[in-house]
Amino acid sequence: MKVELVTNLKRHATKILADLQQTKEAVLITEHGQPSAYLVDVQDYEFMQKRLALLDALARGERAILEGNTLNHDQARERLGKWLK
Repeated sequence: MKVELVTNLKRHATKILADLQQTKEAVLITEHGQPSAYLVDVQDYEFMQKRLALLDALARGERAILEGNTLNHDQARERLGKWLK
């Protein structure tokens, strides 16, 4: 992962973004020696968002199972009947 100072980002944004698009390597932006932000490729960001949504859905499903909030096949079919026509 590349690391850039925020001042370098201000001065060389076009070059840093061009490098990011070419290499697809995330860039850690630091400010006063501390991590401040990450620059990531748009496709990588969208992929991560989809993955997080899937993981969230899986966690909700696991929680429902642990809490006993589940339906058997017939119950689910009955509830979803209007969409299955």
